[in-house]
Amino acid sequence: MNQRRAALRRTGLAVVLAVTGAIALSAAQATAVAKSPTAQPEDDFNGDGYADLAVAAPEATVDGKVKAGYVAVLYGTASGLSTTNKAVFTQNTAGVPDTAEGGDTFGSAMTTADLDRDGYTDLVVGVAGEDNPAGADSGMVQVLWGGARGLAGGATLATGDEMYEAVGMRGNLAAGDFDGDGAPELVTVDGFWKMVLTEGPFGRDGAASGGTRAITDDSDPRFMDMDTGDVNGDGLLDLVATAHQGDEYDARYIKVWKGTPDGLAVPEEVLGGNGYALEGGESLALGDFDRDGIDDVVVGRPVDGYDSDLDEPMVRGGRIAYVPGTSDGPDGTKVRYLYQDSAGVPGAAERGDGFGTDVSVADVDGDGYADVSAGVPGEDYDGLEDAGSVVVLRGGENGPTGTGAVSYGQDTAGVPGVAESDDRFGRATRLLDADGDGRSELAVGAPGENTDAGSVWVFRSTSAGVTATGAITFGHGTLGTVATGARLGSGFTY
Repeated sequence: MNQRRAALRRTGLAVVLAVTGAIALSAAQATAVAKSPTAQPEDDFNGDGYADLAVAAPEATVDGKVKAGYVAVLYGTASGLSTTNKAVFTQNTAGVPDTAEGGDTFGSAMTTADLDRDGYTDLVVGVAGEDNPAGADSGMVQVLWGGARGLAGGATLATGDEMYEAVGMRGNLAAGDFDGDGAPELVTVDGFWKMVLTEGPFGRDGAASGGTRAITDDSDPRFMDMDTGDVNGDGLLDLVATAHQGDEYDARYIKVWKGTPDGLAVPEEVLGGNGYALEGGESLALGDFDRDGIDDVVVGRPVDGYDSDLDEPMVRGGRIAYVPGTSDGPDGTKVRYLYQDSAGVPGAAERGDGFGTDVSVADVDGDGYADVSAGVPGEDYDGLEDAGSVVVLRGGENGPTGTGAVSYGQDTAGVPGVAESDDRFGRATRLLDADGDGRSELAVGAPGENTDAGSVWVFRSTSAGVTATGAITFGHGTLGTVATGARLGSGFTY
């Protein structure tokens, strides 16, 4: 979803059903809804009302198999994320189908949904490097089932049907109930361009009762990221993706499939004020910035130096685009751009910074407006190259702004660790409310930390927003995993 994606979708029970596809709440969930005006956290795998953090290390060694990959989960509590209440999942974990093999990259992508409609959120995991009878790297998508004790057991949901299709690749996975029938759908991408919709509900064996169909698109897309949300305010989830045109990597655009009672409608491109497709990017997240009940779109474009950048100074070093949602969908004529030379945004725009590499949207200060985190993993400072940082932009009635923006790196006072070249702090970001106080904390991945072992940082939030005070970090010592080349923190759910 989205990854994108806001940590909390909407207020009220109706939205819990729309997002998770649940038809009944467990006692734990009912209590959580009763005690808080906010919706059930979409990453709450054990139904206790606190969001849980899933983080991937798809290049990790598992039982001697290099790049077999794993996913780690820290469960939320009233005190925030717990480094003691945790779990690590691989394809060698009891109840998870298949076997960990070199190059599988379990955790290449992750999203969440209540696929079996038991009232608990499930974790959907991409295994893009999986080999199957269709050929090498054809890919796979699996699920880890949520329950009262957390994630346990799993099933295979989809596999690639051709060599090198890499089903389950980063940015090519989403889930949601697009037709409002209470049963979730799963969206996968074969070979980066062929979108496939599998209609639930799903059985515990992973079989989908609604069948599978291709989502046709004649624009020859190469999908880069996708998320779900209600971008036209009709109460149904919509699918939004950013892509580029065939082999023309510079020809990026944003596409919307609106949810309807009959399923996803034909795709529409988001157009700019000049009548042409609005330029997209590599990272996408949705959330309600202006409190109008309609999700807005944020797109991060971290790359620069392409032909389309020649007349675009705000592309230097990366930028984010804010596209407001309306009753007709995202309005590209009202797009607003922010980069590191925008007023109030910390840092300076420099080539290769990668501002907007990974964006996440949620409310960090409890004021009801969504805020956005943007990774800057290519940030250089103090003589260090690609040490990295993260920027949090505050939201308001006009969308994200540089006013009140903050930036953190490992050189920031109160942040654990020491900044080093190639840490790439900010390669992945995730906003989630792990303590249930209505303010989302910030999780940041630095897959280059300790010579590509990787680590994760978690920042608390107050009514003033994200703070370095009380920040924690965890890595392989906490998880009991193999550090060498694991690149922990490469991705979170979206």
